[in-house]
Amino acid sequence: MGYKIKSLGLSFMLILWKMKPKTPPGAKKVFKGQIFDVYQWEQEMYDGSTHTFEKIVRPDTVLVIPVTQDGKIIICEQEQPHRDKAYLSLISGRVEENELPEDAARRELLEETGFEAGELILWDEYLPGTKIGWTIYTYVAKNCKKVAEQNLDPGERITCNLISFDEFIELLVDKKVDDIHLTVKALEAKLNPKKMEELKKVLYT
Repeated sequence: MGYKIKSLGLSFMLILWKMKPKTPPGAKKVFKGQIFDVYQWEQEMYDGSTHTFEKIVRPDTVLVIPVTQDGKIIICEQEQPHRDKAYLSLISGRVEENELPEDAARRELLEETGFEAGELILWDEYLPGTKIGWTIYTYVAKNCKKVAEQNLDPGERITCNLISFDEFIELLVDKKVDDIHLTVKALEAKLNPKKMEELKKVLYT
């Protein structure tokens, strides 16, 4: 189940969010990239010896499922310079420094679609792996309305399409949307009517 974002004060929420450690105490940065940094630390083994452990850290990302005022879901057809062909995706992007995930979700939604959410709900958050410090936050943006034109990065070409709930589920099940985590949720919903109803409630109530 999702939960609504509550206003606790921006500075206080940023402090809480930044307190979530991505590396063990004493880990040192040994490489800094454009997106990925590498940290290493000496880890004590069960026999008393030590070995060098390492972990990759990157900015967290947000994924947004936008639902319009008339119940349509916004899906994007994207082109990027490093990819051979266009692909389908939801709205997504990195959380910038000193930015809350919620604010990143609203910003990415506006930039990539020109839509603004009437209500934003954090539906899910997960870590793709244990060897990388990276959290993906999935938001449901309800009652979205068009308020501006797209404001895309130089490396983005995005066409927005409005689809029904059933079409959305089929795209996920057929793995035509670039997100395996959501594909699993759609498959669970297809196999379990109760989960399907729960998913509809997340998006529409």
